[in-house]
Amino acid sequence: MDKQHSAKVAQEPGFARRDFLGGLGALGAVGALGALASPSARAQDFPSKPIRVLIGVPAGGTQDVLTRALADSMRDSLGTVILDNRGGAAGRIAVDVVKNAEPDGHTLLLGTAGMMTMFPNAYPKLSYDPMKDFAPIVNAASFELAMVVNQNVPANTLPEFIAWAKTQGDKVSFASYGAGTPSHFLGEMLNRAAGLKMVHVPYRGSTPARQDVMGGTVPVYFDTVGGAITMQPTGRIKVLATSGARRSPPMPAIPTFTELGYPDVIASAWFSFYAPVKTPEPVLRKLRAEFLKAVNTREVRQQLLVNGMYPVGDGPDALRKTMTEDTARWGKIMRAVGFQATD
Repeated sequence: MDKQHSAKVAQEPGFARRDFLGGLGALGAVGALGALASPSARAQDFPSKPIRVLIGVPAGGTQDVLTRALADSMRDSLGTVILDNRGGAAGRIAVDVVKNAEPDGHTLLLGTAGMMTMFPNAYPKLSYDPMKDFAPIVNAASFELAMVVNQNVPANTLPEFIAWAKTQGDKVSFASYGAGTPSHFLGEMLNRAAGLKMVHVPYRGSTPARQDVMGGTVPVYFDTVGGAITMQPTGRIKVLATSGARRSPPMPAIPTFTELGYPDVIASAWFSFYAPVKTPEPVLRKLRAEFLKAVNTREVRQQLLVNGMYPVGDGPDALRKTMTEDTARWGKIMRAVGFQATD
C-alpha cells in the first residue's frame, strides 16, 4: 500500500488506526508512523518538484512581470517556478485552486488587494476566508492606478474629460480588470467625486481590458500604472491622472487626482504571495526567506520600478496587518457606493 493510498484509507469512515498498524506488521507500523511525520520530512527536502504560482488573470499583465522577476531571481535556490494563469471570476478561480491544493509549498497564490481584502466585503457567500485559508508568505510589491482613455476621447486633461463626460450622461462606460477590484472602485470614486454617471464594464483581467480601450470598444479604463506604461508607446491611449498621494515616479508628468482637486479619489493596491494554510512551517520559512531575498535584489527592485511597482518585502505579520486595515477601508467605500457583487 503506497503512502497516498494509505492517507486516503485513513480518512474513510470507520477506519481503525490499530487495524491499519496491525495489518502492516512491525515494519509497516514504522512506515506508517513515518508517513504521519511526512510534512516535516518533506519540508527538509523542499522543493522536490517545480513550484506553481496561480495568477488569477490571463497572461500578459503586471502580475506576470512581478512573478517572473522573482522566479528568475530564485531559480538557484527554489528551482523552477511555473506561472499558471487562471483567469475568470476576478481571480476567485485561482484562489480556490490554491485553497484546495496539497499544502506542501509547491502550489502558491499571487494574491491581490481585491482577492484578499475587497472580495470579503463584496461577496456575501465567498468560498474562502483570506485570513483562515491561507498562510501569508510576503507582501512583494505595491502600485498605484492610472486613468487611461482612448485616443479618440475628446479630452487631453482630467478637467476636459469631466466636462465632456457630463454632457454624455450614462453613455460613457469605464472598464476595470474585475468587479470589486481597486480598478473598479477607482472609477466609482471618480463618479461620486465629479458627479459623473459612467457605467462600469468589468473584464476578466487587465489584458483584454487594455485591448479594448486601445481599440476604442470602451473609452476609459482604470489600469495599473505599469499597465498604462506598456500602452503609452502605442499612441492609442492618453493617461489623464494617477491615483497616488504623490505623482508616480515612473510617470512624473501625469498629475494625481488629488492635485487636480479630487482628494477623495486616491487608491493603491499590492501583490502578495500565499500558501495553503496547513503548509508546514519549515517550508513557509524557506519560502519567506527566498521571496524576501529576491524582492530585495537590485535587479528585481529595478524591474518592478520600471513597471510601475514599488518593492515592499513585508513579512507575514505586517501583511496580516495590511489585510485587516484594507478590508475595513474598502468595506467603508463599498458601503458608501452601495456595491454588492452578484456573480
